[in-house]
Amino acid sequence: MTTRRDFLGSGIACGLGAVAATSFAVAGVSEGRRAAGETSSKGSGSEKLLAPRKDHPVPATFDRLDESWYRAAIGRLQEKLKEAGIDAVLLTDRWSIIYFTGLFHTTTERPFAVLIPAEGKEPTWFAPSLDRDLVGSWWIKDRALYFDFKHARGGFPNEGVVREGDTVDLNRWIWEGIRQRGFADKVVGVDATYDDKARAAVLETVPKVTLRKVDEICARLRMVKTPEELALIQRAMNLWSRMHAWARDRILAVGTDLVDYELAHETMAHGARLLMEEIERDGRPHTAVGISIGVGVRTGAGTAYPHPNQMHYNRVKRGDSLQVAGVVTIGGYGGELYRAYQIAPWDAHREKVWEAHTASCVIQQEQMVAGTACSHVARAVHDYQVKAGMQKFIYHRPGHGQGMEGHQPPYLALGDFTTLETGMTFSNEPGLYDAAGGFGYNHSDCVLVTPQGGVPMGSVPLSKEWCFLKL
Repeated sequence: MTTRRDFLGSGIACGLGAVAATSFAVAGVSEGRRAAGETSSKGSGSEKLLAPRKDHPVPATFDRLDESWYRAAIGRLQEKLKEAGIDAVLLTDRWSIIYFTGLFHTTTERPFAVLIPAEGKEPTWFAPSLDRDLVGSWWIKDRALYFDFKHARGGFPNEGVVREGDTVDLNRWIWEGIRQRGFADKVVGVDATYDDKARAAVLETVPKVTLRKVDEICARLRMVKTPEELALIQRAMNLWSRMHAWARDRILAVGTDLVDYELAHETMAHGARLLMEEIERDGRPHTAVGISIGVGVRTGAGTAYPHPNQMHYNRVKRGDSLQVAGVVTIGGYGGELYRAYQIAPWDAHREKVWEAHTASCVIQQEQMVAGTACSHVARAVHDYQVKAGMQKFIYHRPGHGQGMEGHQPPYLALGDFTTLETGMTFSNEPGLYDAAGGFGYNHSDCVLVTPQGGVPMGSVPLSKEWCFLKL
């Protein structure tokens, strides 16, 4: 791994104590066959430069978490519900439903929910008929289905009944189902904020129910990753690292004939080929789930903005800054891995900004010690950036929690005082952007919090050897 010592020769020093990395053991994960994306020094070209760490979790050899893991996740949630005096929870947030039940699904305007009792009963699906094969073939068997949005009372063409009728209030319909399952006078947790109309429908349907918000309980459980989750993240990050090596080789081989848009799609296709050779799948539900291979490449002035709003279809030019970015997930787990390149020739100003950004990434990793406040990590990074004279190039916080939805709490921000815990994962992207100069740099990684500091789960170097290219 690149350390701050690598930057001292260029005059960049932060005055912060170094923190050694630690080994993060993954209990219950096989030491056997290494997964498809795992990095190796035996590759060709740029892959030889990848630097996997000894303290990386062992990558998963499985494609997704199994029923026993999800039952245990529900068990952890049920313990929290009982501690809070809550009798059941109605989950409507897509990512919480996937996290606690394992049912990967698509969210649209159609209501989709699961009721999880605190004890004694199996969960219940409330879902549209178009998802009947998904919910019917998954391990939770109790289900209530409506036909579609907007649902006409009594109209089920899939059952041979075609009927125009009164539009069903599907929120009320869900709560009628909750009443039928014995929770009419209980304390029920919800992860959504109800407006006056929805709250009125609930109170008319189950007037004795007590509603409690549980979104923070759910989020807290999702923040700290289990060993099995970390194993899947590591598998995805190993694949992502190999994709970066392939993209770097492509840049060096094609040079100024390369278009950023084409590189992004070629890299995605290469990653898909690598991964899908190893994924067990039969085209039916519940296999090859939670897989996302998203790559974005932009070159030149488009790198000068954190969230540019234009189409990127630009040929690489000499002197360009160039970013290869994106997210790869397997079974719903993975993370960001970005690298900020500079194509020759470059001047001293660009080199200084790149060095300051890269040093900021290392400082963030060092500061991510379990027990530290998120705000403290952010302050250490921003203090360094300001002392290095980079203040006008700072646009955003250094990082965010990483989960299935991408961004999740907590945030490495000056106003977030959440305490870091072992097993949390964060992005590492204290980017610097010179809009006037037409360039910017923003590395990122998925960094694991440990008692000794942050462990970047990617294997792509943070080095000039990797990032400063002569075509």
